[in-house]
Amino acid sequence: MKKILILTSFAVFLLTACVVMPRHGVVAPYLPPVVVLDVEPYYYYEGFHYHYDRDRWYYSQSRRGPWYDLPRDHYPRELRFKGKGKGKGKRHGHDDRYYDDRRHDD
Repeated sequence: MKKILILTSFAVFLLTACVVMPRHGVVAPYLPPVVVLDVEPYYYYEGFHYHYDRDRWYYSQSRRGPWYDLPRDHYPRELRFKGKGKGKGKRHGHDDRYYDDRRHDD
């Protein structure tokens, strides 16, 4: 009887250790497959504010923050920029690795 109680307690402990919860309690939804940023690197989608900076995404429920790292599996597949900044190599100070020139619609 004691062995079953100990094993059950141990199993419950292990299962709770596997659950990962964000520190702040809310995880933003996945971004759409294609995100188009305007002059500013901010994006609003499904009640959350997103900020793109140096190849990383952050999210918040308010534009004033607090800002949290967006999990990488929530990132969009493609990032486009519109507006100014048609210089070669950089657009609005952002890296072109996430920019697909074939679909550029400026």
